Amino acid sequence: MTRKTRIRAALVTATALVTAATVTAGVSAAGPEKAHQTHKPGKKQIAALFDGWNAALRTGDPEKVADRYAKDAVLLPTLSNKVRTDRAGIVDYMEHFLQNKPVGKKIETHINVLDGNSALDSGVYEFTLTDPATGKKRAVEARYTYEYEKRGGKWLIVNHHSSAMPEG
Repeated sequence: MTRKTRIRAALVTATALVTAATVTAGVSAAGPEKAHQTHKPGKKQIAALFDGWNAALRTGDPEKVADRYAKDAVLLPTLSNKVRTDRAGIVDYMEHFLQNKPVGKKIETHINVLDGNSALDSGVYEFTLTDPATGKKRAVEARYTYEYEKRGGKWLIVNHHSSAMPEG
């Protein structure tokens, strides 16, 4: 083996070892920014986040519902003109909303998974509300958008916009 061939072989071996070590350490050959990206969730996984939120509504506990939101979340609610920008505001809205025993169901949904840590779920849903005084039920159809982010390993709502259908 010539000196030039031995040097080339040593360089190839060294490159392979460095690549193996960086991949093992969590740094991809494409760079550290690629290694820290998480696997993109499926649309079903994102759709199930609404089911969890809807189940939290059924508990009747505004704190449990607020737990589904990030600390810096923004809520533009269906039945209030006031924008909620912190946990206290979200809990306040939910205290009033939950008095109507809301049960939601999606009518139309469009999910866009942006990356491993963020997704959008937009569409139309309907809530059946029960008047606490009379027991009379009514349906409210609304447009919605949930913006989710995965924070600390947990999917949270960072932006939730819900508005009653203008022609409904």
